[in-house]
Amino acid sequence: MIAFDNISASYDGVHQAVADVSFTIDKPAIIGIIGPNGAGKSTFIKSALNLIEGSGTTTVDGQSLQKRKKEVAYVEQKSDIDYTFPITVGECVSLGLYPKKRFFQRITKEDWHKVDHALELVQMKDFKDRQIGELSGGQFQRILIARTFVQDATFIFLDEPFVGIDATSEQIIMELLNGFKKEGKEIFIVHHDLSKVERYFDELVILNKELIAQGPTDEVFTKTNLKQAFGDTIFVGGGQSND
Repeated sequence: MIAFDNISASYDGVHQAVADVSFTIDKPAIIGIIGPNGAGKSTFIKSALNLIEGSGTTTVDGQSLQKRKKEVAYVEQKSDIDYTFPITVGECVSLGLYPKKRFFQRITKEDWHKVDHALELVQMKDFKDRQIGELSGGQFQRILIARTFVQDATFIFLDEPFVGIDATSEQIIMELLNGFKKEGKEIFIVHHDLSKVERYFDELVILNKELIAQGPTDEVFTKTNLKQAFGDTIFVGGGQSND
């Protein structure tokens, strides 16, 4: 179980980005975080995970996040990552092993087998020795998901993982994430394509600087909540809201 209590953050100490967001997820699920541009979706995650300065608390099974941080994986937006960094695909995936390593502890042969298995799952094993800068956007996103797999985190946070990737990569990632859920994990995804909300998410968090609604997707993905978050001009292309 992970609980967020009054998560707040501002851009510069003055302009509020997200205010007093509180909710709890107490079972394995894929949770979508949606809202308009500037709604504070990414800021909420970063503040909740203590990646930026903010207020409020995040607890895991009643313990502070600091005590359970090895159980948390975070994948930032691809646009925030330096593709030119000289690292291979295999080395990038292996970074997911370090949170559970002791200082200066080396990666073992068994660890590299885990890396190979993760690359097989995302159908990227043949790319193991390539530089990450040679990958397409979809291929690179698969590598980031493989990195969370080897980390074996219970709580996974993905910030806009489907932006700028191909349909094949998106399908592979969603299949893998559904497998993670069956293993008992809770996966949070900042997402913008409302047409896929009902297919992708068990639970939904709707934000616009403050919490608009949170709960099972079939209960909170409604016109009323969407209008409150996005305004009266909201149009769900290809999707169906529940009222």
